[in-house]
Amino acid sequence: MFVTSNSFDALLAHFNDRLSVQFSHSEIRIILLEAARARLKQPDLSAIEIANMRFSESDLLFFREVRTRLLNQEPLQYVIGTTHFYGLDLKTDKRALIPRPETEELVDWIVKENTHLDKVVDLCSGSGCIGLALKKAFPNSEVHAVELSEEAIELIEENKILTGLDIQVIQADVLNWNNSLIDPESVDVIVSNPPYVLESDKAEMKENVLDFEPHLALFVSNADPLIFYKAIASFAKYTLKNGGQLYFEFHEKYAEELVQLMEEEGFVNIEVRKDLQLKDRMLRCVK
Repeated sequence: MFVTSNSFDALLAHFNDRLSVQFSHSEIRIILLEAARARLKQPDLSAIEIANMRFSESDLLFFREVRTRLLNQEPLQYVIGTTHFYGLDLKTDKRALIPRPETEELVDWIVKENTHLDKVVDLCSGSGCIGLALKKAFPNSEVHAVELSEEAIELIEENKILTGLDIQVIQADVLNWNNSLIDPESVDVIVSNPPYVLESDKAEMKENVLDFEPHLALFVSNADPLIFYKAIASFAKYTLKNGGQLYFEFHEKYAEELVQLMEEEGFVNIEVRKDLQLKDRMLRCVK
């Protein structure tokens, strides 16, 4: 046995010993608690309940694998295979980006600004987190999740089953859109968290992002950083109802340029909001 006993305290001491270069002691405790909840398939277990547990040999083998993968810089969400997003527990792996808290803020903005939505389109859907969260919030709405990657589409389908939420999945390239896929002037809300990290930013990024998360969903060329926003604005002009809303997550470097683009495309009531890190991160505009 790689720990002195099968108690939570023994596991915590071992994780602190091996992972303290990468994480603080408080972070390690949270990591171990989340790993235990995932292993036991009991996401609501309290820290006190977990701290008083004794773990089986197979449990300890699981925790040893968690430790090894974390030492290799793999993100915790991929290691345990799940993440919590706006009230949903979603399957998470290398097929799509890990849902971020900033994206939860974007979903929350939509939920708080709207009482009813007939039709929603989530572009560059990834794991399906945005579309699924909006389907839960607006159960009578028709939600379409648009994604190019076949692997990500498989993950969306698995998350549909996991959550019991029925959204429509469309495989399509936002940059080469076929107008026959969505009826014109039929959509209340379009939302997108498209690729927006510049290729030049790779040098500043952490290994656990660069080595594990899909680059297709992360990076855009320095030569045209707003390429997805231009394409989505064109799509939105065709598919949104009059008065329909377009919501984006974006790179904080490009707030002014994005506002200017939306103005040039004829959108009105443009609003930029900061995330919890006080960075310009979200935009809403109206057709």
